[in-house]
Amino acid sequence: MKDIDIARKAKLEEISKITEKLKIEDEDIEKYGRYKAKVNLKLLEKMKDKQDGKLILVTAVNPTPMGEGKTTASIGISDGLNRLGKKSVLALREPSLGPVFGIKGGATGGGYSQVAPMEDINLHFTGDIHAITSANNLLSAIIDNHIFQGNELGFDKVVWKRCVDLNDRALRKVEIGLSKEKRMLPREDSFDITVASEIMAILCLANSLEDLKRRIGNIIVGYTKENNPITCRDLKADGSLTVLLKDAMSPNIVQTLENNPAFIHGGPFANIAHGCNSIIATEMALKLGDYVVTEAGFGADLGAEKFLNIKCRKLDKKPDAVVIVATIRALKYHGGVEKDNIEEENIVALKNGVKNLIKHVENIKSFGLNPIVAINKFNSDTEKEIDSLEKALDGIVEYSLLENWAKGGLGAEDLCKKIIEVCKMPKNFKFTYDVSLSVKEKIEAVAKNIYGAEGVEYSDSAEVNIKEIETLAKNMPVCIAKTQYSLTDDAKNLRCEEPFNIHVEAVELKNGAEFIVVKTGKIMTMPGLPKKPAAENIDLDKNGNIVGIF
Repeated sequence: MKDIDIARKAKLEEISKITEKLKIEDEDIEKYGRYKAKVNLKLLEKMKDKQDGKLILVTAVNPTPMGEGKTTASIGISDGLNRLGKKSVLALREPSLGPVFGIKGGATGGGYSQVAPMEDINLHFTGDIHAITSANNLLSAIIDNHIFQGNELGFDKVVWKRCVDLNDRALRKVEIGLSKEKRMLPREDSFDITVASEIMAILCLANSLEDLKRRIGNIIVGYTKENNPITCRDLKADGSLTVLLKDAMSPNIVQTLENNPAFIHGGPFANIAHGCNSIIATEMALKLGDYVVTEAGFGADLGAEKFLNIKCRKLDKKPDAVVIVATIRALKYHGGVEKDNIEEENIVALKNGVKNLIKHVENIKSFGLNPIVAINKFNSDTEKEIDSLEKALDGIVEYSLLENWAKGGLGAEDLCKKIIEVCKMPKNFKFTYDVSLSVKEKIEAVAKNIYGAEGVEYSDSAEVNIKEIETLAKNMPVCIAKTQYSLTDDAKNLRCEEPFNIHVEAVELKNGAEFIVVKTGKIMTMPGLPKKPAAENIDLDKNGNIVGIF
């Protein structure tokens, strides 16, 4: 049975029954139909004195084309904890239309570990990402109108980009301002995908509407001839953008197929942004649950690193447990097996690929945390392969076989029992770098300690970028944009057998988000569609039901 068929057969509860389990009163929710709602921000104030629950971070090895099931694992863990009598709440990111119609075809889990209503969540949901897109592009319109109306602020260079929540490679390079109107500023420009927008980052890192407006006001949108920054606040646009984002700031609550609560809010990618759900949703979940399960995008070199070095500084809380999701298929792929042969038993490739997993284990341990490896089981896994992997992990890291795709929360109970024990252990958390270091020192700390690079090489333009922002970017963390497929900045270098350097092509100050974006290798902030996009398979059947989302 396909994921969408399993989701449709599930018996969902009215959203008010889900919120009742968390003792959220009806006056604190705004319903969006029967099965989804937004939770009023005022609830946080009501709960400010409540003790936080335990925070569980789910990350993974470097992803492969087969998918490792990190979101599925996160859902299964939360369901499993609830089965064990613990009050667990999910806190996940919202899917982007880019990958939904591109490669993934959906991002709400799989099998018997899904969040629902899956069609709504994967498509327009409650309109959060549309609001972010509109706010982003309103700012672009205000900038160009200001220039047209006389350019009182003295724009010489515009750095703010338009965005759209779709994969559209034709928008990677555009020319704008070509109107015959003399007062326009003709220039070469480009679009970002919405999940890479600074507005998305700000919404996910702001802890209140007041903080949201402050951060929006601080966005640097351009520079004068004297290289002085021009901000959104200078344009008097911070108020109108905040108004557009007012409803989007409230977290969305839905449910798993086992009728357990799930916050889904904010959706930055981890390869081009910071890859975590909103601080607001995480904080709310921590006040409402004894355990909170959240994920960070892609592998521990990207999502987990940014969660720990960026989000944890803003959240002012560290994980009580970290789960690294791995599959035997993924490890064989990292060990040199082609996708077409991935279901064939191959112990040699598996042993070679385990090196990728071990590096991510070391990465999490470098933060002073004790990870648990979740081996997400597939039907093609052989007993010999499972035994080989378990032997490779013995004495290095705690591990558990995960079968929640087929069994729901029941298939995650063993892992959950180990998570509960890890949560009781003392931690000696430490960041990868001190934010007071120089921009280059922070970049190199991540490149060497997390990726395993020998050093960092900077393009001429990156060197210029760093000089321009060094003073403005004091005490800000770095958000490194890098391919998700490899520890290196080369997507094809999976095994990392030779010493390597990280190549920094550009550095951008995100003054509102309060971090520094570092673009490496050939990374782009506007993805393209694959040769056969998932959009080709998504349709309505004769009864008006959506098909093709998985």
